[in-house]
Amino acid sequence: MRSTPRFLQGVYPFVGKGIDAPVAVDAALSYTVPVGVVTQTVYFRGGNTTDELVYVVLTRDGTPMRYFPIGAKSDVHVPLRVVEDLDAGTVVELLVGAPEGVSGAIVVDLGLVEV
Repeated sequence: MRSTPRFLQGVYPFVGKGIDAPVAVDAALSYTVPVGVVTQTVYFRGGNTTDELVYVVLTRDGTPMRYFPIGAKSDVHVPLRVVEDLDAGTVVELLVGAPEGVSGAIVVDLGLVEV
């Protein structure tokens, strides 16, 4: 069986809308599982340029799936040991939660594999 890696990655500016109100920051941080394959998330790396704790939430069809807190001016690497099959048509997206008015940038790298 052949697998294909996919990535949601880049540096994205954001403005927090409230720690309990994560927001989409860019359309490039969304992925739809193609017909004929199953996809799994395998790792997340993230960085935070602000002086506040922020988090990135991975959603599946709009429902939170994983939360990745990132400390002030810090980074995180999370190899995902518990993976779930994402069927064709599933939409995954990365959102950012931060205190209201906090602005900065996040660096994200989400690794996925299509099988």
